Amino acid sequence: MEFLENLYKTLHSLLSSYIDLDYSLWLYRFLTPLIVTFLLPLVFVALIYISFLVLFIYKLHRQVIMRAVQGDRNFWRVGRKIVAAIWDAHARIYHGYEVIGLENVPQEGPALIVYYHGAIPIDMYYLNSRMLLQRERLIYTIGDRFLFKLPGWGTISEAFHVSPGTVQSCVSILRDGNLLAISPGGVYEAQFGDHYYELLWRNRVGFAKVAIEAKAPIIPCFTQNLREGFRQVGIFRTFFMRLYNKVRIPVYPIYGGFPVKFRTYLGKPIPYDENLTPQDLQIKVATAIEDLINQHQRLPGSILLALLDRLPTFRRRVRRKEE
Repeated sequence: MEFLENLYKTLHSLLSSYIDLDYSLWLYRFLTPLIVTFLLPLVFVALIYISFLVLFIYKLHRQVIMRAVQGDRNFWRVGRKIVAAIWDAHARIYHGYEVIGLENVPQEGPALIVYYHGAIPIDMYYLNSRMLLQRERLIYTIGDRFLFKLPGWGTISEAFHVSPGTVQSCVSILRDGNLLAISPGGVYEAQFGDHYYELLWRNRVGFAKVAIEAKAPIIPCFTQNLREGFRQVGIFRTFFMRLYNKVRIPVYPIYGGFPVKFRTYLGKPIPYDENLTPQDLQIKVATAIEDLINQHQRLPGSILLALLDRLPTFRRRVRRKEE
């Protein structure tokens, strides 16, 4: 015991001669919140790769697993359910996730879900999981091409039917009676949107052409507090915008991963109308999503208040003020 005490005193004396321990302790306490803020998004990345590992193991040992679930001919069905259960548990615990308006999604038949794209589209992972578990319906998703260069993404996209998508492939998905999710803002909206929740669609009408050609209804979709969960760094915006326009991959640093309240709102379906042009339909859908934002989102968004939304008493107080 005496030896350990002497060793501690010796080490303390050596460190003190080279390092200001009081300053180091202050620096540690000062930087900890900053470090944690930028590490939290890694939780989301880790969850993606946990999903990949589950699906990879399922694919690798499919014969054994399929024998255990005899009678189910859909190869990926069980794997999807396992991953959906993981994501849904994360959604409920970490974000108190809710879906409002699930009845607006048809029990069968095609529908195009058009959604606002957050810094990270974690809400669509949550929505797809909830849809699989409660409705037995998979939402086919259009993803940016850069995703398919990431390790492990091929397995995830194969299992959950994520694809880059063209007008014709999207029309084919809908004509087969499936649900399809598209964000017209895409990566650009993800990277350069902010807590004012402005739509950054840049005159994109591809989704409208898809809906018109497939004669499918459109369901507007928005998730409350999405930008308070993950945000972009607020500096060097012009620089990162120029860089993005050159490389066309996400370059704007993201921070966050805050356990704010997430609530996805699915609006009333916009039915097929042969008299609408793609431009007219784009405006109509954009207006529907903006109405959801104005009705359900605090503007500008606040991380602190979004955290307080997790408290039932605070939510009731906010609702009374809105009424």
